[in-house]
Amino acid sequence: MEDSGAYPDPSPVQPGEQPPEFALFLASTVHDMKNSVSVVSGTLESLLGGPSAQDNPAYGQMAQMLYQTRRLNDKLMQLLAIYKQVGKPGYPFDPAPQMVAQLVEQAVAQEQIQLNARGLRVETAFAPELIWTVDEDLVLGVIGNAVNNAIRYTRDAVRIAAVQDGDWLEIRVEDNGEGFSPALLAAGDRPLDGVDFVGHSTGLGLYFSSEVARMHRHRERRGSIRLENGGTLGGGCFILRLP
Repeated sequence: MEDSGAYPDPSPVQPGEQPPEFALFLASTVHDMKNSVSVVSGTLESLLGGPSAQDNPAYGQMAQMLYQTRRLNDKLMQLLAIYKQVGKPGYPFDPAPQMVAQLVEQAVAQEQIQLNARGLRVETAFAPELIWTVDEDLVLGVIGNAVNNAIRYTRDAVRIAAVQDGDWLEIRVEDNGEGFSPALLAAGDRPLDGVDFVGHSTGLGLYFSSEVARMHRHRERRGSIRLENGGTLGGGCFILRLP
């Protein structure tokens, strides 16, 4: 019998659409990738944290490897968090009263190897008694992303400050680099509008940070993020405001 070339499509999915299980497959793949990168990152961190690690001629290269693996791990974590929030509503959002000083200190501790390896000066400013209701893991992810960005672009200093501004908690991560690009500044609260593939800025970290900020709400007020140039150190300033 002559082949007419016409066969029924066994899939109910329309052209251009992806089956629901495809998103789950991608999320599972991202999760596996994140686990593998975490193993590499943990191994490097253990090696670099040894008592004589800085005497190793390859210390600088290993520190750069750690920075890149941490960056990749953060991006994968952000993808998973966004998938769980947008693709599967009900992401475990767990706000609780937290000592803001501890949040800042944890953020610095997580990046201490990178800060030391690059010889960066770290400044912190916060009220020791300040307590705020936040999701600790998510907010630490936001601060960590901002500190990573500052480490990448600063000349020699990073500053993390947390203050109460009326009914808001404001956390600022500043550097003394050249500042944010006009595209990112113009994007405002639409981080993905500032995507720059040439400059390797996808906006994913800012989108994640924006979503985490918005998840924090009190009555009619929602959290937000803002970028500006200037600040105490004269470079880029990432600002997280939570009600």
